[in-house]
This record gives sequence, C-alpha cells and structure tokens, in this order.
Amino acid sequence: MDKMEVMRTVVEDLYATERSIDDAIAQSTDFIATMIQSRRDVNLSAVVGAEAQAKMIEAVAALGEARSAVVAAHADLAKVQRQVGLGHVATGPVDKPEEDVPMHPQRPRGLRAAS
Repeated sequence: MDKMEVMRTVVEDLYATERSIDDAIAQSTDFIATMIQSRRDVNLSAVVGAEAQAKMIEAVAALGEARSAVVAAHADLAKVQRQVGLGHVATGPVDKPEEDVPMHPQRPRGLRAAS
C-alpha cells in the first residue's frame, strides 16, 4: 500500500467515526425528547422517570466530550498528513475552519432585539 491508499483508509474511518458520534448524539437527544413527551402523553408527574432522563443527559454530555476528543484527533492527524508529505492532498469537505478558529465560539448572552 502506498501513502495515499493508507491515508484514504484512515480518512474514511475518521469520517465514519465522526458521523457515528454525531448520530449517537442526535439519537440520544431524540430519545430524551421521546421520554419527556411520553410522560406528558399519559399525564405523569415530572418526577416519573427523572432519574433515567438525568442519566441520558449525562450520556449526551459524555458523547459531547467524545466528539471533542475525536475532533482534536482529527486536527492531530492533519499534522501527521503534513509530516508524511501529503499536506497538499485534499480529502473530504474543503470548507473547514481555519486552525485558529475557536471550537466553541462565545455566544452572545442576554436578550437582544429581533428585527
């Protein structure tokens, strides 16, 4: 196998991993919404199932941390790509943010006028 073939294999697995985590986050948040709506549909108190819901919220937070770690690994692999002489090769989406863009930009706080 040459470097390009190896790189393509790594990139495919990296993107599959990123998609899997995004899918898990989306599915988990859908499940939390289903739990809430199901409780409401049968007119149960908010305390019914609260512990299970809290555990799912913890799971989503853990998935968020995992996603951040995979994104960091992605950035590290981009450095490896340059180190092995394949920095000029574009794979995947080309509209990626610059390396110095913050991963979690500050959101405006408080209320603001809508136009």
